[in-house]
Amino acid sequence: MLALTSLFMSHFRSHLRADLHLDARPVAIHGNNGAGKTNILEAVSLFSPGRGIRRASAADMARQPEALGWKLKGLLQTTGPTFEVETSSEGGNARQVKIDNKAASQVALGRIARVVWLIPAMDRLWIEGAEGRRRFLDRIALSFDPDHAEATLAYEKAMRERNRLLKDNVRDAAWYRVLEGQMAEAGFRIHQTRVDAVSRLTAAQKEAETAFPVAELQLIQAEGEMPESADDLRAALDAGRARDLAVGRTLVGPHRSDLMGAYAAKGLPAKDCSTGEQKALLVSLILANARALQAEEGSVPILLLDEVAAHLDGNRRAALYDEICALGTQAWMTGTGPELFQELGDRAQHLEVVDQNGLSEVVQE
Repeated sequence: MLALTSLFMSHFRSHLRADLHLDARPVAIHGNNGAGKTNILEAVSLFSPGRGIRRASAADMARQPEALGWKLKGLLQTTGPTFEVETSSEGGNARQVKIDNKAASQVALGRIARVVWLIPAMDRLWIEGAEGRRRFLDRIALSFDPDHAEATLAYEKAMRERNRLLKDNVRDAAWYRVLEGQMAEAGFRIHQTRVDAVSRLTAAQKEAETAFPVAELQLIQAEGEMPESADDLRAALDAGRARDLAVGRTLVGPHRSDLMGAYAAKGLPAKDCSTGEQKALLVSLILANARALQAEEGSVPILLLDEVAAHLDGNRRAALYDEICALGTQAWMTGTGPELFQELGDRAQHLEVVDQNGLSEVVQE
């Protein structure tokens, strides 16, 4: 199991201070719009690698107008040990991580904490640009392979440097070969992890009886096919250098991948489904992610579901809660009113967030 059993927030967003003590059950959070519910989910998302559910800078997370910096502390209970995790930022600097009072990297954090989320910004995932779908898949891939973050960082750093050379019209091949070698090794690892994640999601959906539709997934490239090995990707980067120089950016690699989805039972592309069907497909994938991890590793990720209940009818909402409880995942869910979580009853712990003159106050019920 994986659960955040305590959460301390200081000067984080609208929360001047909050000190929550929890168990491994789901967490149902209700309150008016703007009260600070999503800020709690954002805090939990920072117990994993990356920039959190809003992809915000560390400076933007600090409570205003003080802008003193912020601190989050929590206890992460795993199937093995319990870890004390702290993450913070001072004066707008990059966030720092400590695990058991020792400085640690975000990659190290990813090895002990797996967090997956579904937020309202993803509701248009199937009909907007490919970048959002890549991020969605990468968050799931990271839950299966914590080293995915390291490969992604290495690839993006090398690609930024290569793109700088392209924009400056540098033509000396020697400058490119080292960067292209780094991109090829990291890029092919990224692609393999994504392919594996799609395979695991597909298997987890097929093996489950659920109220949510099966999403048929396909990983494609913007142009042609992804090279079949690191050496092939290196050769493709070399061969495409003249074309890349003409446009000033890299046109081959995993940053050009896209995740296509379809409503399997209807044979309908996800982009052509109704808003409700698109949401149900996303919920199906998040649940499949949790089931796959439970089957393979005996542990499920922490789920963050922002305003998910409001977009489901009563039957599907009850089915979602039943699946969450059956999986044993600590799902943090938000909604405007307590009635949205009635079906959960005492299977969850309930929090109310109240806006007190611009300060968020959290009441544990």
